[in-house]
Amino acid sequence: MNRLQKKIFFLFLLFQATAHSQNDWTLEACINYAVQHNLKINDLQYNTHSTKESHRQSYRSLLPSVSANASYFIQYGRSTDPNSNQITNTDFFSNNYSINASIDLFQGFQKLNEIAATKFLYRASKEVSLQEKYLLAFRVMSAFYDVQFFEELIQISKEQVKISQNNYNLVTKQIELGLKAGADKYEAASVLIGDKLIVTQNENKLKAAKLTLLQEMNLENSTDISIQTSDITMLQKSILQQIAADSIYQKALSFIPSIKAQELRVNAAKKDIGIARANLYPSLTLSAGYGTGFFETNVDATGKVIPFSTQIKDNASQFIGLSLRIPISGRWSSRSQIKQQKIALLKSKNNLALQKQELNKLIQELVQSYNASAIEYEQTQKNEAFRSVAFTVAQKKYDKGMISILELYRSKNLYAKAQSENLQVKMRLEVQKKTIDFYRGIAVFNINTITQ
Repeated sequence: MNRLQKKIFFLFLLFQATAHSQNDWTLEACINYAVQHNLKINDLQYNTHSTKESHRQSYRSLLPSVSANASYFIQYGRSTDPNSNQITNTDFFSNNYSINASIDLFQGFQKLNEIAATKFLYRASKEVSLQEKYLLAFRVMSAFYDVQFFEELIQISKEQVKISQNNYNLVTKQIELGLKAGADKYEAASVLIGDKLIVTQNENKLKAAKLTLLQEMNLENSTDISIQTSDITMLQKSILQQIAADSIYQKALSFIPSIKAQELRVNAAKKDIGIARANLYPSLTLSAGYGTGFFETNVDATGKVIPFSTQIKDNASQFIGLSLRIPISGRWSSRSQIKQQKIALLKSKNNLALQKQELNKLIQELVQSYNASAIEYEQTQKNEAFRSVAFTVAQKKYDKGMISILELYRSKNLYAKAQSENLQVKMRLEVQKKTIDFYRGIAVFNINTITQ
């Protein structure tokens, strides 16, 4: 094989692998793609970057502030000589240069509280972004299993069409042999058309489910998607019975991003009170500076203007000093701000308690729903098995002329209904199981490994 053939073969393999990865989507692949291409998550990421920069700037506020100034003035007509403070009518120009620096020595621990508050808000923004990823993952998972449900439901519907087609063919032959009445053919044809209609309806529902999945994934330039069927594994009864809703709730409190974000906001609100209280304390500032200038009116004994370099050196001045500011009265604005921050803290704590309450309710309802669905699943499994046997018996009886075609189709419809109910409960159980696993702290989505 020459080099060109090797390249062609390699490109062919690459194309096949790419096509496979694009056409067969696992649940994990769907979630990963959705997280990486979700615009709302991108927006939250920008908020995180913004709060991170605010936190960094809170550290920089501890550094001294330094400024440099330069000026050039031309005086016309009657004016004051800035060098001698004498009144003069001579036009002249002057230059001034200065550099100043100041640093806050004490501001009632305001800046330290700002550092702590911005840190809490930065961490909270990261938790908010993570929470949105989890919410998106749950939406994608629900859409994914809807697609799988309708795909399997279509298979059940097609099996019913096959059965109806066989019965229609059988009735047609029996009518030709004079063994059945002609009315049976019309009944068989009606049922066959009805079953085909159900297949068409389920196919349309499948298209709608795929569209929902594509929209949640933000998969552009695609009108269809093919998924890899996910295995359904129920949570064992022994495990579920050992895990109470309260224990799941206590575990969830330790890692649910929305709860952690609100806890961080509470901590930030506490620091905001400290920031507001700083306005009641004296502030102490250290300042230093250097200044000099050049004046066209500054002349020597011979009347010549003293050179620029000499004046810059001779006119130099330096200063250093402390500035103490003591707040006496601010029309009660500082104390009002403190009260407002205390109210904000109480509101933040109340929001945290409310979120915990909602989480507790959600987990209790989830566990109860799973227990109920597990019982339903056992019953629908048995019902499907019994209906299968009943339909098999009815088919044999009909073949022998022991029952009418209406009785046969009644048995067939009951069997199809039992299959559909069992499939529906099975899919619901899988979603509930993964949700319970998530709140138990089991890595269901691997969100933390996804790079945005």
